[in-house]
Amino acid sequence: MKAAKGTVFKYGDNVDTDVIIPARYLNSSDPAELATHCMEDIDKDFIRRVSKGDIIVATRNFGCGSSREHAPIAIKAAGVSCVIAETFARIFYRNAINIGLPIVECPEAAREIEAGDTVEVNFDTGVITDVTKGTTYQGQAFPEFMQRIIDAEGLVNYINGR
Repeated sequence: MKAAKGTVFKYGDNVDTDVIIPARYLNSSDPAELATHCMEDIDKDFIRRVSKGDIIVATRNFGCGSSREHAPIAIKAAGVSCVIAETFARIFYRNAINIGLPIVECPEAAREIEAGDTVEVNFDTGVITDVTKGTTYQGQAFPEFMQRIIDAEGLVNYINGR
């Protein structure tokens, strides 16, 4: 995966893992089941409106809270192609890469992009284009080894040579 393009779902600061996938659903590790509850406590319509390839944009500290991998798994399984934020909680950042969910830090884009905008992200260069507004932002590009992990759909697959 060298690029992503989709419609934006926009959230604010401190979107924690309990909001991304509420704890009451953690008895399942099935990605498809987790996806059906993704973001439901902050955005009841998210799962009905999200389409494959869409993008989540948030401001500061996205993915804070517990260290569970269920949160990035739910986001990825819901069809989200990328998450853009000003900053990510470090454990969420690592978990996202480990399961193959592309995430990009770019404070300016995170603040200016709005819900409903169409956005394109080039993972080679880190360039984020808000197609709706005609603006571009320089996000953090993925190093080649991280792109290989994401392309393999996660660290385990990458290590196993898939």
